[in-house]
Amino acid sequence: MQPPCAHEDTGLQLQALLEGQNYGAAAGDGTRCPAVPAPRNSPAVRDCLAVAVLCFGNLINFMDWFIVPGILLDIQKYFGLSDGKTGLLQTVFTLCYMLAAPIFGYLGDRYNRKVILGAGILFWSGVTLGSSFITESYYRIFVLSRGLVGIGTASYSTIAPTIIADLFEEGKRTTVLSIFYIFIPVGSGCGYMLAAGMAKSTGDWHWAFRVTPCMGGLALLLLILLVPPRIQRRTARHRALSISGTRRGADETPGVPRTAKTTWCQDVGSLAKNCSFVWSSLGLTAMAFVTGALGMWVPLFLYRAQLVQGIVPPCLQESCNSSNSLIFGGITVGTGIVGVVAGAEAARRLRKMYNKADPLICATSMFSSALCLYTALMVAQTSILSTFYVVTPRRQSTAIALQILLSHLLGDAGSPYLIGAISNALQARGAPSFQSSFRSIQSSFAICAFVGAFGGAFFLLTSLYIEGDRREAERP
Repeated sequence: MQPPCAHEDTGLQLQALLEGQNYGAAAGDGTRCPAVPAPRNSPAVRDCLAVAVLCFGNLINFMDWFIVPGILLDIQKYFGLSDGKTGLLQTVFTLCYMLAAPIFGYLGDRYNRKVILGAGILFWSGVTLGSSFITESYYRIFVLSRGLVGIGTASYSTIAPTIIADLFEEGKRTTVLSIFYIFIPVGSGCGYMLAAGMAKSTGDWHWAFRVTPCMGGLALLLLILLVPPRIQRRTARHRALSISGTRRGADETPGVPRTAKTTWCQDVGSLAKNCSFVWSSLGLTAMAFVTGALGMWVPLFLYRAQLVQGIVPPCLQESCNSSNSLIFGGITVGTGIVGVVAGAEAARRLRKMYNKADPLICATSMFSSALCLYTALMVAQTSILSTFYVVTPRRQSTAIALQILLSHLLGDAGSPYLIGAISNALQARGAPSFQSSFRSIQSSFAICAFVGAFGGAFFLLTSLYIEGDRREAERP
């Protein structure tokens, strides 16, 4: 159900849009390690190892994000929650995530990014492990724990892409970032499958929250050992200044004098004047709204559709049927990989012929996904099978943080709760039944199809301004 451009928190997609003049010709360079054996301490090997660690961390990041949706029926039954209170779990997570993102964006542009990453991994892993011991009497503490996990994961999604951008030249950066972003749908799908698998194998959904902290500990160890402590931005201007012997403070931007350093508010003001940034951010917001709602509610929606059809019995035992989460997780992994690869390849090929290819590919994907989503919602009751950068380099972390803030504030921060609240209101209008519970969430989901269509329109508007903003970003 994800469009090819649907990379959650893809702030650096924008950088790809604006730096794209050289990407089309250079993307064929690839990012693979050299075929000729290289010393273990060579820069190429070091960079490949660093990217592998960051990709592994991104996998865990999104696995943790989608554990709750993977066992949503169990959690709802355990705490005795309505649809509205159930949606609040993901809304609190996303709100904390989004509010923390600008803070980490500010810190990432000024302080050691490796330290920030490590602290974030340690924090969210510890809180996730602690949440697995919360009993049914402490629902509010469970909600609080999800919010704290959101703060920890915000550090990773904001900082990790900028480290990759600093490690690679422009010709290779897009491809490496595409590989990094593949682990968003892969991690999301694995989160569903991990949660459902652990609940089914142990008979206790709490165990789903005890696996990712162990993986987080491994990621932290690899981060300490394999990611360099300080990474300088790789640009032609940077290399020229370095060769000439010019010394630069750790917090200085290549080619920018100390007197030209800007405050965070000035960076925001500059980005607000960038039409491509604004419209693409709104497009990402629409995408986030849809994916946030679907990611939270689809397994439960499918379960209710099966109840109406008489395929499965009501959940009365301790561990509810988790087959929908397993199937949906597998579909998310498969279609996510296909979408990312197809989108990146289409952009690489079309960008050579048409400079506006990137936003147009996203627009086409959003329009088509909105149509497919609406069709799936309408036939779900009878057939389950049918449902199945425009910114300068010195503002990278700030731009990513702003896109995270905007897309989540107006997107998936509210959509899980909104879908649940509308479902509650519709159910209250009639007598409780399996049919009414299914119809209520089906009607709520219809909003997502229309929001997806608006997202396509926003990406079309991005294409009108992309070339001019790209030239502006490339000015010295």
